[in-house]
Amino acid sequence: MKKHFPIEPPDGERKVLLHSCCAPCSGSVIEDIHDAGVELTIYFYNPNIHPRKEYETRKQENVKYARKSGIPFVDADYDPKRWFEITKGHEWDPERGERCSMCFDMRFVKTAEYAFQNGFRVFTSSLGISRWKDFDQVSRAGIQAASLFPGITYWAHNWRKNAGSQRMYEIAKRERFYQQQYCGCAYSMRDTNGWRVSQGRTRIEIGKDYFEPAKPIFL
Repeated sequence: MKKHFPIEPPDGERKVLLHSCCAPCSGSVIEDIHDAGVELTIYFYNPNIHPRKEYETRKQENVKYARKSGIPFVDADYDPKRWFEITKGHEWDPERGERCSMCFDMRFVKTAEYAFQNGFRVFTSSLGISRWKDFDQVSRAGIQAASLFPGITYWAHNWRKNAGSQRMYEIAKRERFYQQQYCGCAYSMRDTNGWRVSQGRTRIEIGKDYFEPAKPIFL
């Protein structure tokens, strides 16, 4: 049985904009916010995702889950050219390095701007729930982006806590979400493929793998 832990947006706000990076990462975040009775809108802005087929697959999984949950979904522009321009010179930065900070900054400024222009006072993100991300790095980017727009606050809640990461995988299996094999950008795909080859494994196949449903436990 799912345990419910009280969560409260900053300043008691009952309306939140959620920057979603993908369906698997946002599943438990969406459920926690929705179960708390908070009015939620999903904002999908992820120009880092490469190639286009991977981007569309991740987005459609998110759209499908939002519709099933009855939650509004905002599909922002896909502008990979600008992302490559911003991260130029950082092609070989390690995961969690400066390139990741630049990527978070780009996505969160756009999210904060949308919040400011559309009556949201608070926004948050599912990015920090992944163990592959530095939670503090994500939060700093969110707080910095929010500071650029009057009256906007970034909700730096740690969605990993209270078994959030565990439920993330449980929901992914339940919904049979697309199982992403790398962070998302061209450079993470390059590095993941390099590691796979070094381990004698096959390269990433876009759009192939989906979470298998959890097996029932018989007592």
